[in-house]
Amino acid sequence: MLDKILIKEVIAPILIVSISVLIYGLFKRITKKIVQSKINFGDTNKHKTILVLINNITKYLILLIDILLILEVFKIDTKTIVASLGVVGVVIGLALQDTLKDFVSGVFILFENQYKLGDYVTIGDFTGEVISLGMKTTKIKAYTGNVKIISNRYITEVINHSMKDSMAIVDIPVGYEEDTDSVEQILKKICSKLSKEIADLTGKIEVLGVEQLDDSSILFRIVAPCKPMTHYRVQRQIRKKVKVMLEFHQISIPYKQVVVHNG
Repeated sequence: MLDKILIKEVIAPILIVSISVLIYGLFKRITKKIVQSKINFGDTNKHKTILVLINNITKYLILLIDILLILEVFKIDTKTIVASLGVVGVVIGLALQDTLKDFVSGVFILFENQYKLGDYVTIGDFTGEVISLGMKTTKIKAYTGNVKIISNRYITEVINHSMKDSMAIVDIPVGYEEDTDSVEQILKKICSKLSKEIADLTGKIEVLGVEQLDDSSILFRIVAPCKPMTHYRVQRQIRKKVKVMLEFHQISIPYKQVVVHNG
């Protein structure tokens, strides 16, 4: 009798748990290889997030099956328990439907590659860097330091500023008395030099030519392709260098003046 108890009630649960651990370990390795080789997200953080999600679901599923198998070993009616779990699951699902919506939305955000950690995005009226991408919420940090936490179910439209290169656009005003061809040649020389000096560029700085004839100046437009969200910094660098060089070549940069007539 003792031998039968040892075989059935002790050894069987140990075997069930041991086999489950082996299956789970094998599943993790296979899933990792599939995700890394077949799904290209361009970011290891997304691989990790998806792997954690899949592994957690698998772990709890295997745990539930193990519990049911072990209960069967001890001759406990699992059919009634399964039926009860179904009812409980419906109740929990109704109570946590918002959480489930967040979860599903988070999965779609990951698989559709809408954004990733470090991206600059605009969601609603808030713009900032994605500092956390979870299954329930997304956290965005603005340049002011403010952090907005958004439930994934509310993220329906996203502007991702980091998917493509940014474009720095600088308009340089010069006086009407200046020779436009000479000014354009000087600007091209300046931009050629700056193309080798500015680190955030992804291409050459170009002078497009005369952009606008303003009331008191001629506007020359300069464009520079640069890394995502670096265009403000690049614009400041270009303006600073261009001003110095125009002054060196004695080219006037007009500014608004007010003439007062005394009666």
